[in-house]
Amino acid sequence: MRAAGRQLAALLALFAAVCGSRAEVIDDVLTSVSRGASFLEQQHEHINLDGVVGFVLLQAELKEAVRTWPHSDPVSWAQRTATVALVKRLDQSLEKAVAALQQIDPTYYREFEPLLSPSFWLLPQGRSSTDPSLVYASSPASECYDEQLSDKCLTLLLGTWKMNGTPCIVTKPCRDTMTRFGCPHYSLSHQLLYFMIGRMRGCTNLLKGDTRASRANMTERSYERIFCSNMMKTNQDIVTDGLSKQMVDIFIENILICGLAGFSDFYKADWLQHLLRQQDEEVGCFGRDESFISQMIGDELLEQLQPHRRVKRREKVLPDGCSSHMTAVAIGALGGYLNHYLSEQDITKRPLS
Repeated sequence: MRAAGRQLAALLALFAAVCGSRAEVIDDVLTSVSRGASFLEQQHEHINLDGVVGFVLLQAELKEAVRTWPHSDPVSWAQRTATVALVKRLDQSLEKAVAALQQIDPTYYREFEPLLSPSFWLLPQGRSSTDPSLVYASSPASECYDEQLSDKCLTLLLGTWKMNGTPCIVTKPCRDTMTRFGCPHYSLSHQLLYFMIGRMRGCTNLLKGDTRASRANMTERSYERIFCSNMMKTNQDIVTDGLSKQMVDIFIENILICGLAGFSDFYKADWLQHLLRQQDEEVGCFGRDESFISQMIGDELLEQLQPHRRVKRREKVLPDGCSSHMTAVAIGALGGYLNHYLSEQDITKRPLS
């Protein structure tokens, strides 16, 4: 009896330690998200479309967290209360940020307006894992296609390629590009994003018209699994190589997008610590580099001299040296981590009444 009692006591102590550790991690995530919310409040007029989409995705993640927060102890309930307060703060800041986007670049705003609604983003309801056997034998060093083609293919899916445009259009160039194997980095992550946005827009048969015999049994989910398996290998290699400054952005983007696609093996505890270390505690953004400030001033002068020069969606260095894109993907990934840890805390995910 005494031995059994000691075993039970040890198990209870271990359980308490695990729960306490998880609560601390959730605290770390919420603290980081709160700093990010403060950054948005200060910089809502300057953040580009990618940056705003990252915060919109965070908002969707936070609302889901509040809805499904497990019935638990007072500490957990206090964390839920803090999350509710964050949702309210983001509501106000995002309204201002979206209004600024619409004024600064109305055409680009119209093309991607559906992505600026939290309700657009369908969060994963199950868990999947990547498959190392699906990793490409080799990949080119350079990207497979440019940002303009990616944007065009996405607007055809969204139906924003013209006013009142038909959605879910898949052209052969788009299908061939988005199903091409062997692409690296941002080309790879945007191939995955293409399929995800199509699914969230309600498009079916994205692969219709693909007559290649070698792809006869491929489904949209098959492509998502192949892409994320390769993005997992990319991230593992980046960590092995020391997580260089040049690779941090794509490392975090891969966590965000594959996590959103339901591949929970991207939510690694040590990767979360890598992510958190990228945040500037003073400003609240991610990827801050003060050496870019003078360069940014020069770029702004160039834009004033060339008013029709399109500002790239992917990146914008803000006045305080912050990376708009890295802040976007990091803040969105943190929302994914929050829901991941909450689902581990209560695997039943009982909705709150």
